[in-house]
Amino acid sequence: MQPSRLTRMRLNPAHPGVRRDLNDYVGLHKTLMRLAGMPATCPHPRREAGLLFRLETDHPTPVLYVQTTHPPLLDALPADYGQARTLHLTPHLQTLTAGTRVHYRITASPSARIGHNPPPRHAAPGHPRATPLHRGQLTGLYGPDALAWWQRRALQAGLHLDDVSMQPQPFRCRRDTPTNRHHTLTRFEGTATITDAAALTDAVTTGIGRGQAYGAGLLSVAPATP
Repeated sequence: MQPSRLTRMRLNPAHPGVRRDLNDYVGLHKTLMRLAGMPATCPHPRREAGLLFRLETDHPTPVLYVQTTHPPLLDALPADYGQARTLHLTPHLQTLTAGTRVHYRITASPSARIGHNPPPRHAAPGHPRATPLHRGQLTGLYGPDALAWWQRRALQAGLHLDDVSMQPQPFRCRRDTPTNRHHTLTRFEGTATITDAAALTDAVTTGIGRGQAYGAGLLSVAPATP
């Protein structure tokens, strides 16, 4: 099992760096990579660090959940950036067994690459219809398409979904570029039953889907209360 640490960080909204990062996931990613301390020569620093994060703004103060394979270098963050607490995930992951009911939460980036004869696609929120698709194009998914994407991914991750709620999340970026244009964020949460503990552990430690550098893919699970 790959060791992982989960850091819960209550951000300081008065900090100028926090205000800047809350409006730009690219900048937030760069700030959080300081936690990893990866050498400049590392070809895939985020992947090597196992860094995943999820921003939640529905708290009185914004909260960041950051996952890394090594203890995070909290002193590398700007002073007064936030208050952090780090937990080792291994004991928690060892309790995940088939048949256990859990609460889950993930902000994901549902997407698909268009092949031959693309199926009908639902439009993005606020748009009257979906934009035309071209073969080979990577496109974000919305509405029922996003839900179907999550149902497939959850099954692959060893979860049988008992229920699910979904809520589109803003993708915060200062500049619109072809690289980030297809990143759409949706939060999925609900209860599920574990069908494959090994697959679930792998999904928790490595993340699910695209956009992991931009706040997508971090799956959290906790035992469901009776």
